[in-house]
Amino acid sequence: MPQVNKLRTALSGERGGDTAPPSSARLRAALTVFFALDGFLFAGWVVRIPAIKHQTGASASTLGLALLGVSAGAVITMMLTGRLCRRYGSHAVTVACGVLLSLSIALPAQTGSALALGLVLLVFGAAYGGLNVAMNSAAVDLVSALRRPVMPSFHAAFSFGGMAGAGIGGLVAGSLSPATHLFALTGLGLLVTAVTAPVLLRGRPAAPATELPAADAPDRPKGMGTHARRIVVLFGVIALCTAYGEGALAEWGALHLSQDLGATPGLAAAGYSLFALTMAIGRLTGTALLERFGQTRTLVAGGATAAAGMLLGALAPAVWLVLLGFAVAGLGLANIFPVAVGRAGALAGPSGVAAASTLGYGGMLLGPPVIGFLADWISLPVALTTVTLLAATAAVLGWTARNAGEHPND
Repeated sequence: MPQVNKLRTALSGERGGDTAPPSSARLRAALTVFFALDGFLFAGWVVRIPAIKHQTGASASTLGLALLGVSAGAVITMMLTGRLCRRYGSHAVTVACGVLLSLSIALPAQTGSALALGLVLLVFGAAYGGLNVAMNSAAVDLVSALRRPVMPSFHAAFSFGGMAGAGIGGLVAGSLSPATHLFALTGLGLLVTAVTAPVLLRGRPAAPATELPAADAPDRPKGMGTHARRIVVLFGVIALCTAYGEGALAEWGALHLSQDLGATPGLAAAGYSLFALTMAIGRLTGTALLERFGQTRTLVAGGATAAAGMLLGALAPAVWLVLLGFAVAGLGLANIFPVAVGRAGALAGPSGVAAASTLGYGGMLLGPPVIGFLADWISLPVALTTVTLLAATAAVLGWTARNAGEHPND
């Protein structure tokens, strides 16, 4: 990949690099911090949604419409971010989006109506979507330069950052107003970005593309070929299948435990926490799994494991069996999204990351309303089996894509 050559130049300090470029270990650490910060800030906002709802006086339906601003802003900017990464470099765009996300998280607490909330959430969603594409693009380049499949470790940082953000947010929710809490997150985000940004920015080559040999020129394709586009879409659909499960469990897992099995509120809330914990643990072990079994086997085994776990979680008659099913599903889904996005990025650079991320994010948006519709039509347990179906689909598609990328220019 030409992007790999660009990064290797920066890592080695050869012609085109800065005089004191950061090491690959420091670049990896800096990117890991940005992934963790992304999860931390997003979770910090999520735990304050009930308070913001009360502040704005929004009904459940109007709040739902306002929250679509996050999704709309993210999806709209994801493809644009791919172009910005090709033009300015994924490191610079990561830093810019980190600043914008940190600033925009304070805005929801300043609103007094659902309409104003929806408008500021467009900005927040744009920063969130842009940061996800940019930092994943930078991670794809680094993974290729390191020649090690460390992509899951970055997503593990996102998961642990989210758990920390939700935990701390829950602890301070009773003592701090939403405005104070979110403003504190702005300050923390800007501080972390300021400390980490120099490492990423020094990792960019200084020489323009025209000064490099043709073989070393940065990848700036005018567009993907037909074969490459199809393969990127395939990996995007795989990402969609796993994100669908994440969205479904986040919105409906606790309700299934309390409504269908009579679990206490605390035990019902523990369902998604357990799912998120096992997903984070699974991502920590993702590099070892990929090195031992390869990407195809990891995708297939992950999809099959998630399908079995979610089938148990949806249909088991006892709370402890459902919790076990959620935990197994988290382990199975853990590495599918990072592997799919990484494969798309390796094939088509930032454009591939943007396309796969957009499809994947669409799955997270699609899951909750589809589950709700099917729950009204049939039942919630049966509706949750669609997660099993899509996880199995991801396994089949993962096997189908085992030879993908061998002829990317066809």
